[in-house]
Amino acid sequence: MIKIAPSIFAGDFSILGQQVAELEKAGVDYVHVDIMDGHFVKLLSFGSKVIRDIKKCTSLILDVHLMIEKPERCIEEFLESGADIITIHFESTLQHKWLLNEIRGAGVKTGIALNPTTPLNVLDYLYDDIDMVSIMTSNPGLNGQSFLPGMLNKINDLQMKIIELKRPIDIEVDGSINEENIKEVIRVGANVIVIGRAFFTAMDKPGMVYNLKRMK
Repeated sequence: MIKIAPSIFAGDFSILGQQVAELEKAGVDYVHVDIMDGHFVKLLSFGSKVIRDIKKCTSLILDVHLMIEKPERCIEEFLESGADIITIHFESTLQHKWLLNEIRGAGVKTGIALNPTTPLNVLDYLYDDIDMVSIMTSNPGLNGQSFLPGMLNKINDLQMKIIELKRPIDIEVDGSINEENIKEVIRVGANVIVIGRAFFTAMDKPGMVYNLKRMK
């Protein structure tokens, strides 16, 4: 089943509560929340308080993406924020196993994100600890990036690996996803679709979600 996860960072924070309500009305599955520290990536976003505030006004799954250096230093505050899924970047830490165990131990689903240049084989010792792999389809933390078509093979290879392992691991795609490339990422195996500006500028959001969920 295809799950749609609009990135709230692409919305309008002056009407955050209203925008979250629009996500619910549109029929999306997740609220994707990008936490950026200005170090691991250039952009700076916000902290755990915003996650807690969003949690107060929605029953949607909160998909929290930590684009921060050494997330082990502050993982506790995000575990206590109401996040349903926490994704760490493979490149951001050396404490992968420990972090994934901490996240799972708190009853939160685990995710690992891979930058475009990071190969899939870095996950070989982590699959048992992962609920979701997020493939970055553009360079993270920068505005105006283009979709990288070369990531389609990476997504397909990941799907083949998951089938081989017989594990229920979701494949998320994140980065410059729009109505022009979304069919391709779904075709090669992605089932959780992070979409930003393309969602918030759509005139008919419920119609967009309806159509995206039925793509094959």
